[in-house]
Formats: sequence, structure tokens, C-alpha cells
Amino acid sequence: MTDARAIPTDPRSTARLAEAGYDYRVVDMADADQARPVTQAVARGFLGEEPKPEEIAEIAAAMEARRCIGVFPHESVAGQLPVGTVDAWVTPLTIAGGEIPMWAISGVTVAATHRRRGIARNMLEGELRSAAAAGVAIAGLTASEATIYGRYGFGHAVPVAHISVDTRRAGWLAPHADGAVEYIDRERLAADLGRVHEHSRASRSGQVPGWAAKWRKIAGLAAGDSKGAAVRGVRYVDSDGELRGAMAYRLQEDPDEFTASLHIHHLAAQTDEAERSLWSFALQHDLVTSVDAQLRPVDDALPWLVRDQRAVTMRVHDHGWLRILDVPAALSARTYRAPLDVVLQVDDPLGFAHGAWQLVVDADGSASVTPTDAEADIRLSVADLSSLYAGGVRATQLFAAGRILGEAGSLASVDDALRTERAPLLGIWY
Repeated sequence: MTDARAIPTDPRSTARLAEAGYDYRVVDMADADQARPVTQAVARGFLGEEPKPEEIAEIAAAMEARRCIGVFPHESVAGQLPVGTVDAWVTPLTIAGGEIPMWAISGVTVAATHRRRGIARNMLEGELRSAAAAGVAIAGLTASEATIYGRYGFGHAVPVAHISVDTRRAGWLAPHADGAVEYIDRERLAADLGRVHEHSRASRSGQVPGWAAKWRKIAGLAAGDSKGAAVRGVRYVDSDGELRGAMAYRLQEDPDEFTASLHIHHLAAQTDEAERSLWSFALQHDLVTSVDAQLRPVDDALPWLVRDQRAVTMRVHDHGWLRILDVPAALSARTYRAPLDVVLQVDDPLGFAHGAWQLVVDADGSASVTPTDAEADIRLSVADLSSLYAGGVRATQLFAAGRILGEAGSLASVDDALRTERAPLLGIWY
């Protein structure tokens, strides 16, 4: 796997930012004096509180494995906060049939005092050029704002659901499992969440590995987390005593009533039995009147586990964004569920994926992709091609929205080929 830290800053963005009066450079997060202002700038950019020294040290340690970049005014002095930040690393992305290396982008901030000066554009385009130069075929991110990244060719590819349940109405319908749900302390919770996620992430397209600091944060163990003690944890072990699922949650007392709402921070399961059992624990918890969970798959079985499906509300929204950089490498890396022979005309203003590509899928689901001069069957932007890639968005939907052009037969064939057995999922933020 490519180490993003070995990739220098993009020359074009470096030159453009220099002309505008900024230094664009990689920051060594192992150096406390360099890491401190970057960590503070990221907290400021995401509207967080000023991080305490122990928080800075913990965050910096977690980011040492990433390529962290800061944008500084030419006249900046040591310790001055950057006016722009971004970090990246190369990580496996689960796709149909296996994995593909992905350039993961995170920590994108621009100081409110320096908006609309080309900083974000040069950072994002610089990341894409750096990824392409390193031979990475696809980039990805999760977005705090849904309207920013389409201009750089990212497409919303992995939708997720926010689920809310009125437990007073729902009732429980599913059979009892043979295993057991057990309470665990937060240290064990962090470890078990990581284990279950890693063992289960291959089951759905769109997933990426987590990391130790991520699980500790979800478990309420991050330095400076004043609400961490409210996090509780349970795990599910099967009839053989094997760990198959884990859940972090928090109870919030309802005002004026001796009841509570249960907020699931993360539910990870390797088996359907484990997932059912953890949902059962939450929905049948004493004195709990409502349950909610975010980052759930859009085909979550929950509505079919209860007697009254009207007690379950699912709000689908964007979460995982992808950006194809190398069409042949990306499209040939995954497998397909039906034969296909189609010519895609891809529009990419940044040039990475631009051109006409013939995608041929054999009966065994493997694909070949070649440039062609043939007439296109489907015309679409790189953002829309990226949306289709994981199998969570349908070409016929995009056609109905006026986003892509093509014949009905070709669009349906693309949907048949790209669909996945289970809906894609990205169960964490990164």
C-alpha cells in the first residue's frame, strides 16, 4: 500500500499558492511544535473548542501515519496557525469482489478570515493530483457539507440511513438468538468495536478500516471528552463464545419522566444474528422510549424485526463520497453481477478520467476497460460515474434526475451489472 507521507506536495498547487502569498507544505505531526498549530486549526475549522495539551498530543499521535498539509502565510512565524489544512492517507476501500487502494482525504479546513482566496481549491486539486501521481485510482472522503466536493469531481456514492424508533409502538418480532449480549467496560468496547469492524467490513462495498483512536473516541475514551463517561457498551457472543458484534450507546434521560432515549454511537456486527441481538437489546431496554442510530445501511433489516414498521423512521442521506481518478484501474478492480458491454463518455474538467471508455464485463463478472473512439452509449460526469461505482446509486435514478444521458436499455444493463448483494455502507466518519 502506498505511503502518502512519501508523496511531496503538488507542484501546481504549491506554485499557485506561492503566487498568492502562501506556503503549502507537509507538516511533521511527530514534531510537537509543528503538530500543535495544525491540530488547533483543525479544531477551529470544525467549530470545536480549543484543544487541551493532552488532546493535542493524542490527536497528533493518531495523525502521524497521515500526510498532513498546512497552508501558511509567507510572513507566518513559528507556532502560527495555518489558514488551511488537509490530511490524507492510502487505505483499502471495500468494493464488489475485493478491495482497491483509496486516497482518503480528511481534515479539510480554511480559516474564516481567508475564505474565497483559492486555498480550498488548491488543496483539493493538489490532493487529487498527488493521488494520481502516486498511482492511486480513486479518492474518497466524508463531508460535513454536502455541496462542496462535487465541483472537484466527487460523487455521493454511499448513502446511509439515520434510523429512529418509537419503542412504545414498535414491538419485537424477531426470534431469540442462541448467543448472549454482555455488558463490557469502555476499554473492552473500543477493542471489540475495532475487531468486529475489521472482520465485517469486507461484507459491504464502501467500507474502510478504522483505527485505534477512532474506536477510543466512539467508546468515550478520547482525551478531554467530558461526556465520555456516559458511553456504555455491550457485545454479542455466539453460542460458541465467539465475539460477533459490539455496540456503543448513550442513555439520555427524558425531562420530567422516568424514561430515557437510547442513542447508538456505533453498532458493528459480523453476523445477522449478532445484529438482531444488539437491536433487540436496544429496543427492549427497560425505561427506553426511543432509539436512534446513525450511519446504518439503507437496507437495514430493522423494519422487519418489529411488529409495527410505522414506528421506524429511516432518513437516507449522503455520507461516503468517491472520486475516480483512473477509469480503467478503478472499473476493472471490482466485479460485476451481470455481463455488460457499454461505452461511457466521461466528462472530467480536471482531466483525470476524461474520455470515452469501453467497459466489457464477462460472464464471470470480471471487466476490461479500454479507451475507444466508438459512439457513447452513456454520457456522464466523473462525479456521476463515481456515484455509481460502489453500487449504491442507480444509473436510472441519475437519468431520471437529468444528470446522465443514455438509452434505457444501456442504463438498465449498467444497473444490473453494478448492483451489489447488500447495500454499500460506510459505518464511520473519516
